Amino acid sequence: MKARLDELGALLTESLGATALAWQDDSHLHAGHAGAREGGHYRLRIVSPRFAGLGRVARHRLIYDALGPLADRGIHALQIDARSPEEP
Repeated sequence: MKARLDELGALLTESLGATALAWQDDSHLHAGHAGAREGGHYRLRIVSPRFAGLGRVARHRLIYDALGPLADRGIHALQIDARSPEEP
């Protein structure tokens, strides 16, 4: 799945002009849960100037729009921390 996350990260970097991006795989925390078989549980921290002036929902929409159908394959849950470069 690491190669897959790298592919998704490259897509987000290109689409959103991300200046920082990091994935964390939390799948091991959900082993045995019903949804765990359908894909992993991940955290995404992304910084992009495109997020400036946008609320959390609008930022998440940009991310999911950029990922498109790729987000449906291999990801069961995604926790997003999306910030603009001006935010800590």
